[in-house]
Amino acid sequence: MTAEAMAERSDGWLRERADEEFGAGQRRFFQHEVESYGARGDAVREIARLVYGEVKRWTPEQRDELMERLWKLGRLESGAVVCHVMRRFARGFGRREFDLFERWLEEHVRNWAHTDGVASWLVAGCLARDERLLARVWRWTDSPNRWKRRAAAVSLLQEAKQGRQTEFVLRVAKKLVADRDDMVEKGVGWLLKEAYPRRPVEVVRFLVAEGARASRLTLRYAAEKMSAADRRRVLGGAAGREGERERRGGRAKQDS
Repeated sequence: MTAEAMAERSDGWLRERADEEFGAGQRRFFQHEVESYGARGDAVREIARLVYGEVKRWTPEQRDELMERLWKLGRLESGAVVCHVMRRFARGFGRREFDLFERWLEEHVRNWAHTDGVASWLVAGCLARDERLLARVWRWTDSPNRWKRRAAAVSLLQEAKQGRQTEFVLRVAKKLVADRDDMVEKGVGWLLKEAYPRRPVEVVRFLVAEGARASRLTLRYAAEKMSAADRRRVLGGAAGREGERERRGGRAKQDS
């Protein structure tokens, strides 16, 4: 079967499983405009399994052509199929695949769900096999593309969960912690939340030092897995700093 025929078949499967009411709910849920078939998650995973069964023996070039065609369908679920299928090939990921996934972030990713699928599954698979690619991820922290900045944090989730690359994880968090795009704020908070169980001392120390630059949204996400004492230390310190800023602002208004 050709990539074109497989993409057409995948499109047909997704349309067959469409639920317009569910699709309308998806579009309301996302803060950004998305196009959706209205296929539920279990249906998307089933279709991804069918696609994988067809393509698992294809060459990487044939597979890439199919994934490109699925992205160009422009739907939430077709992009999810790409992520579900490609993660099954993670053992073979390297620099070639990193280049491909970076291009997808630039050309096809337009919402947080696709960002997280590409970053936390696919890019993360590359990083686990070649830590030299961390330098490429670092560049994303300066990107004007909000999804690449979010991906800089989310691509490190697996490293953070395993307690690996902690210095780099915190370096990325420090660079992004003052970013006031809510998608980036949540990504940084998520990264710190996952780093905490293996590296609690380092994460709390980081947030005590950098908390004044962090948003309340980032801090709430970061504190979700903390002990009660650490949560009070992180969130209480932030509340105190906010109160002091408000008091200073009030005094400044009175003086004027």
